[in-house]
Amino acid sequence: MKKKKRDPKITSKIMSCIPSKGTRPEIALGKELWENGLRYRKHYKIAGCPDFAIVSKKIAIFVDGDFWHGNNWKLRGLKSLDRELAGYKKFWKNKIKNNIRRDKKVNDELRKNGWKVLRYWESDLKKKPQKIIHDISRVYHARKPSL
Repeated sequence: MKKKKRDPKITSKIMSCIPSKGTRPEIALGKELWENGLRYRKHYKIAGCPDFAIVSKKIAIFVDGDFWHGNNWKLRGLKSLDRELAGYKKFWKNKIKNNIRRDKKVNDELRKNGWKVLRYWESDLKKKPQKIIHDISRVYHARKPSL
């Protein structure tokens, strides 16, 4: 039996409902940062518009969704991203690969401008939030204030 193709307008509507800001993992990390005395700006207007920026120390923090940024294959126990993407339609393969390329480009640009870039997978934040807070806190206390 042939699978019925969904109307692209419906797919577009579904995808537009998925938030890119204010996600549950983002909210959870923001609360943890605040409770640990780490003050931040949300979606600060620099390259990549990080989820959190500790401007005084030039620390950019991103919470990357596993599906959108190419970590889903590990969660599913596959051997590689290519194996994960093999079953995807061309649009989704390109979308995820472009997100990965963009992330690398943003990291490079921020680092060139003196920012420390920290990226965390949404799944890691769910499993071990205290480890991530400890990591961010360690980086925060190790960095000198930016001028």
